[in-house]
Amino acid sequence: MSDVLVIIPTYNEIENISTMLRTVMKLPDGFDVLVIDDGSPDGTADAVRTAMTEYPGRINLECRSGKLGLGTAYIHGFKWALAGDYQYIIEMDADFSHNPDDLTRLYHECKDREADVCVGSRYITGVNVVNWPMGRVLMSYFASAYVRFITRMPLRDSTAGYVCYRRRVLEAIDLDKIEFKGYAFQIEMKFKSWRKKFKVVEIPIIFVNRQLGTSKMNSSIFGEAVFGVIALRIKALFGKL
Repeated sequence: MSDVLVIIPTYNEIENISTMLRTVMKLPDGFDVLVIDDGSPDGTADAVRTAMTEYPGRINLECRSGKLGLGTAYIHGFKWALAGDYQYIIEMDADFSHNPDDLTRLYHECKDREADVCVGSRYITGVNVVNWPMGRVLMSYFASAYVRFITRMPLRDSTAGYVCYRRRVLEAIDLDKIEFKGYAFQIEMKFKSWRKKFKVVEIPIIFVNRQLGTSKMNSSIFGEAVFGVIALRIKALFGKL
């Protein structure tokens, strides 16, 4: 069995998931994959099952009933990984906005260079986002600046969803107490890792807006991040994290 697991949450990703899985399977480091599907009506889970027959033991599927949120999907995946022997756990989108080739860089930053958390950052070397509307680029960029100002966490891309965690980080965080489901989930995980003195690093990636399928982003998810950050900071100040 591999020592690294890639977690890919899905909802209606039939256009992308088969190609994504086969692409990851061909990478040299022997990544295992866990797809967590939230009841996609478009046949995403069936496509995963087909890929599972091609790569037995390396692709896994967990199906949930209904859209339960990105954060809860990752928590489900983290617990699944910790129940096994995986030492490195990577979050990744299904839609190719995250380049699968960067999995190797995230993995080796933790395995070989002693990072505890490695963030694939859109903003560590400027703005590396392709085909997003300017309004969304500005919203994302200034959201990360806002998070940095409020929390004092020294990350340029705190809302990034392309992240590798060492097992010991997930073991140290009480996953049942993670509160947020959207953007704020990504911030909360990084903030709690940083507060626990784990080594959190960023490496530059190029984020490309999806070509196929529909974005799951909405204003309520962004609003959760804005107000959630303040709540995180207040709890940290009063020692309640």
